[in-house]
Amino acid sequence: MGSRLRNVQARAAEHGRLRTGYTQGNRPMRSANWVVTSHSEEHVRTAATLWGGEPEQWSPLNSTIPQWRVITKAPSIEALITPGDPLNQYNEMWSKGGCQRRCDGETETLTRQPCLCARQFGEDWHLQKKGAVCSTTSRLNVMLPDLSGMGMWRAETHSFYAAQEWGGMVDMILAGTNGQGFIPVTLRIEPRQRVANGETKKFPVVVVELRGVTPRQALAGPMNATTALNPGAAGQARPAIEAGRRNYLADAESALTVDDVQDVYRAAHAAGHLTDDLIAALKKRADEVKAESTDPVPDEDGAYPAEVVEETTARSWPAAAQPPAN
Repeated sequence: MGSRLRNVQARAAEHGRLRTGYTQGNRPMRSANWVVTSHSEEHVRTAATLWGGEPEQWSPLNSTIPQWRVITKAPSIEALITPGDPLNQYNEMWSKGGCQRRCDGETETLTRQPCLCARQFGEDWHLQKKGAVCSTTSRLNVMLPDLSGMGMWRAETHSFYAAQEWGGMVDMILAGTNGQGFIPVTLRIEPRQRVANGETKKFPVVVVELRGVTPRQALAGPMNATTALNPGAAGQARPAIEAGRRNYLADAESALTVDDVQDVYRAAHAAGHLTDDLIAALKKRADEVKAESTDPVPDEDGAYPAEVVEETTARSWPAAAQPPAN
């Protein structure tokens, strides 16, 4: 592998944004479905093919640079959380002149002063009208595996409640993977409502959910790319095998005769669980059982156990993956 600049942080290019709203003229509108925007016409047209909608040229507010967007028909899309920490969260206040405040919840980082919103309005500052206080801003960088390009897409929400869920979800995943490997997720726009002071407020919240894998798999450590890209197949097959798999080695260890070991072999063969290692272990156990066997001895009444004649044709090892003869 080649070298890298040590004073430059490597990162993937940003291909576009995943939005929960759009502008109609100068009026902001909420959307129940995802809005995909990008400078790339190709990316937007592919998104329209996957999730519906009509691609169109569009210019963001306060910008003269045209982009492309599609208001899709999909309230949920498939994505991948990539290695590293994909989530950034701040309380921010913006104006035409740029970012005026950026607070981590305790300290306003631009002026190094204590949180200005909390100092002015108390702990429920987030209930104030938009523009009077900072907006809770969460930015999640994800990869969209079905779009071309290896870059990132930024999902952004200004929901105070989504911020709590995003942070909790991502932190649990990072605790299991240590920021390594890919995690398949679904980004879903979910309608919510909140009743306070006799008023009902409806709003959308972006929910981040595991896709096709269980918490056990997601928290077990870094996931390989094959599983992350095809989590449905991995999520269905792996638990079925693990839940129903017989402990063949333990059964073989308790075997008293070679015939018992052969029964274990047949069971593994019928279930499709035979491997080269298992065949070798069963063959070794059969040799051990044969070596441990001794001439019969009489019991306390002087009687010898009845002799059983084996039918070798019925009790032979199956032809498939047949172990070597003794």
